[in-house]
Amino acid sequence: MIKLFVSVASAIALMGLVAYGQTSSTSTRVATGTNGTTETTTTTTESTGTVTDFTPGQMMVLKTEAVEPVRYKFSKQVTYGTSDGRVIQPSQIRKDSKVHVHYVKDGDDMLVDKVIVTKDRD
Repeated sequence: MIKLFVSVASAIALMGLVAYGQTSSTSTRVATGTNGTTETTTTTTESTGTVTDFTPGQMMVLKTEAVEPVRYKFSKQVTYGTSDGRVIQPSQIRKDSKVHVHYVKDGDDMLVDKVIVTKDRD
């Protein structure tokens, strides 16, 4: 009976860790021109992590579940906000802020166009 309880508890804990540990998602949008020959593909990705370095308008480094911190650059237009939809100033983002970023991969660069603060610093 104890083995069954420990097995069920371990399985539930593992499922919770896997669900909580998801740090990114990707979506692709394809648009076709009016003549049917022009195709534009845009891949957008989202990631969640803790800010370790931040220079507004230039770059952000996030600690995610990846082995190394991930460095992002900013696109020309960046929106900063909170999880409840309020727009904030970049100066409100601090080291150790928990954020969700939306970015587009451009060559080797990851260009952020949206930063959402998901939780206050601990």
